[in-house]
Formats: sequence, C-alpha cells, structure tokens
Amino acid sequence: MRKLLTLLVAIAIVAGAYTVTFGLPPSIAAMIPPGTGGDSAAGNGGAVPPAGGGARGPRGGSRATTVVTTPLEIQPYVNTLNAIGTASALRSVNVVANTAGTVTETNLTANRDVEAGEVLVRFDVRAQVLNLEIAQANLEQAQEIVARYERLRAGGASTVTDVTMSEALVKRRLAEAAVGLAQVALDDRIIRAPIAGKLGLSRVEIGDVITANSVIASIDQASALIVEFELPERAIGLLADAKTVLASTSTFAGRVFEGDIVSFDSRIDSVTRSVTVKARIENPDGVLWPGMTFAVRLNQESAPLPALPSTAITWSRAGAGVWIDADGAAKRVPVTILYRRNDTVWIDAEIAEGTMVVTEGAQKLRDGARISTPGGAGERRGRRGGAAGESAALGGPPARNAGSGDQTGPRPAANVSK
Repeated sequence: MRKLLTLLVAIAIVAGAYTVTFGLPPSIAAMIPPGTGGDSAAGNGGAVPPAGGGARGPRGGSRATTVVTTPLEIQPYVNTLNAIGTASALRSVNVVANTAGTVTETNLTANRDVEAGEVLVRFDVRAQVLNLEIAQANLEQAQEIVARYERLRAGGASTVTDVTMSEALVKRRLAEAAVGLAQVALDDRIIRAPIAGKLGLSRVEIGDVITANSVIASIDQASALIVEFELPERAIGLLADAKTVLASTSTFAGRVFEGDIVSFDSRIDSVTRSVTVKARIENPDGVLWPGMTFAVRLNQESAPLPALPSTAITWSRAGAGVWIDADGAAKRVPVTILYRRNDTVWIDAEIAEGTMVVTEGAQKLRDGARISTPGGAGERRGRRGGAAGESAALGGPPARNAGSGDQTGPRPAANVSK
C-alpha cells in the first residue's frame, strides 16, 4: 500500500511540474468549460490556458516563456583552403660545361646579378686556337685554287675540266665548314651566362679540370616566384573561379603576399587525391628567395546568406529548424544548414533579414506559445498577472506595482536591539 501511495504522489508531482512549466495540453484544456470555479479556478487563477500552451505562474496567471533572441543577419560565407607550398624562381638554370677543359679564369662571385651573355668561366684554349688557324689556312688555300681555276677557264684553257672545277669548289666548302667547327670548339671553351639573374654558389676554382656536362653554377631570375602547392580533390570547383591566393612565410612574420594562380594540373593524383596548383608572386624588391616555404590560403566568398548562432538550430523528426518571434508568438521554420564555422551557421531558409530568432530557451517552445525576452514587456505582464492571480486565490487585495506609492497594507514591526 505504501508503494502505491508513493507512486501516486510521484505521478502527481510530475504532472504538476509539467503543468506549471508547459501548461495544460490543448486536449485537456478544451475539456474544461470556461468560468469553472472551485479549486480549479483557484489553482489556475480563474483562466484557461490558450491552445498554444504558454507557461503558468506559480499560483495562476499565464505568462510568456522567457527566451533569448538575436536578429538574423545576412552575410557571405568565406570558404578558406589552406596549403603548404614551395617557391621556385620564375626562371632558373644550371650552367653546364659543354666540353672538358682546365679552368684558367673565373667570374663566379656568389649572390651577384649577372647579365645574359656575361663570361663566367674560361678554359685553356691553346689547342683550339691552333686548330682554328689550321682550318683557316686550309680555307685560304682552297679559295686560291678555286680562283686560279676560274682565271684559267676565263682565258680559254682547256686543262681545267668541269670535274676539276667541281672538286675545287667542294674542297672550299669543306674548308669553310672546318673553320666553323674550329670556331665552335673555341667558343665552347668560354662559358657564358644563358640568362640574367642572381648567381648561385659555385665551387669551381682556377686550375680545376672540368669534365663535360659538369654543373658550373646556378642562376635564378627571381623577379617573381612560382609557388607550387597541393589542394584536395574538393577544391576543383573552387579553382574554376578563384584567381588570387594569399601567402605568408615565417621569414617575414605578419606580412602577407598576394599572388595569382597561373596554372593547375588536369588530373587528380591517384595516390594523394590532390591537384597541383601553381601561383605567381611578384618579387620586385628581391626579398623573397627561391626555395622558401609558404603557407597558402585560397579564399572564395559566397553570395550573401542568412547567418545565425549555432545554438538557434533545433532538431526534430522533420530535420533542422529555428524558432522565430512572430509578433510575440513562437513559430518554427525549417532550415537547411549550408556551412558551419565555429559558433556560426549559414542556412538556406525563407526568413527575412532582421527577424528575431530564438537562440536560448528553444527547447521549451511549441508553435503558438507566447514568448518574451529578459526585461521585455511580455515578461513584465506575465509577472503582474501571476501576482494578481496569487492574490486573488488567497482572498487578499490585488497586488500593486512596486514604487506606486500604495502602502495601505500593514507594515512589519521593526526589529529593535537593545
């Protein structure tokens, strides 16, 4: 018997707490005829709750549910992709020796600017100079033979046949080619800068014997840098519209360099599932060096979208939604979440800009329930109604507003200490 009584008391407490917090359910409230007196009128302040089921005061008088609201804002969502890239010079070459030889002269001071065609290294050219002289002598001899044959044929001599004349012309052409080859061999003994730029560090010294295809030095034309980085597969759509990137390096903390995307790969890497992108960063002052590591940011701004705090989102079987203040009454509007960042969500919903959206207290709401904000008129009216209902239930005079000057009630005796 004791267990049954305990169970009944617990059910009564839960039912009372539910009624005080949420009001009577519409189905039960409809069964109570208006103006019903007795204990029901005393307990409910003589009023039947509206169908919306607003919250009730502690002893009667319906009041609005207090919530926190914020105006709906319209702002774009900035989609940011971060990557790490490595910079290379706009043009970079390795100066290579075309032939073997002994170094007799160098002009390889590191980190200096060189012009295209400037002499960097000279090899021993004595043998090549002699070969050129021999080729030139053979050419002169061949030219003299051809000239003599032409004079004889012009004088009517029959000893110079067409075959003899043709052989002389061929020998002259071969001599001319030999001179050209000797000149090329001589030129290969002098190594020149192929492009203008900054000269890198070289270990070549005078007296070194250099083999063919050996690297002499490097030259970087760093008036602009090319930063190569990888973006995930989901960035393909972003690359079609994005043109600008922002890059920063730890060498210059707090400084951001702007660059333009110049190219990207036509396929996704099957291993990394990423695409290679190249961006150009101008470097007129030469403060950036090839080989630097850059943190690259790629931003894309969407069209303006409704944005609100993530605490405003509520979930039900129908999906995500928000509660809005519709002239003092709660109304739930379904939404679709598009983006989320930190405590803000961007949604797709038919809600006007500036509409007050409930961000705290939404778990207590139902469609049509009256709502108010802390310190709002709805809350003050609810408090006055609750005080009036309580006073009426106790048979006392109606409560007065604080500060109204009505002090007809008895005053408590003051405590006096002796």
